[in-house]
Amino acid sequence: MRSRTANWFECKIRYEKVMEDGLQKKVNENYVVDALSFSEAEERIIEEMSSYISGEFDVADIKKAAYKEIFFSDDEMADKWYKAKLQFITIDEKTEKEKRSTVTYLCQAGSFNGAVKNIEEVMGGTMIDYVISSVNETTLMDVFEYKKSVKESDKPEYEQ
Repeated sequence: MRSRTANWFECKIRYEKVMEDGLQKKVNENYVVDALSFSEAEERIIEEMSSYISGEFDVADIKKAAYKEIFFSDDEMADKWYKAKLQFITIDEKTEKEKRSTVTYLCQAGSFNGAVKNIEEVMGGTMIDYVISSVNETTLMDVFEYKKSVKESDKPEYEQ
């Protein structure tokens, strides 16, 4: 398991897909990209999807993701994405009352139980008291992380 914190954007792609029976059907698929702005997210998703989709496709929607951190699994069977809401438990020193703050994460796993296990694996290394308040399977197809292009990595540090 590894986790990555970034600015994530959820992108909806609309295109005609050839189904198993040979018929073409318009489909909407959701993806996540790592970007700094909406325009960069659009540029990145077009770049990523153009290698997978032959023909025309539209970027139907882009929205800022509700999570900042994603837990990536090394398991080959982890082909689903789960949105997990965790409540961090702190004690207010003045009132001595329990305070809960909710944080949302995206977790890659092969099953619901696998997602819970992966969350506990990552959070087990922290000292924070937490409760998993919900874990829901998403319709996300894939997550595209930012990778430095060859052109950028060849430049001297002072030019970047």
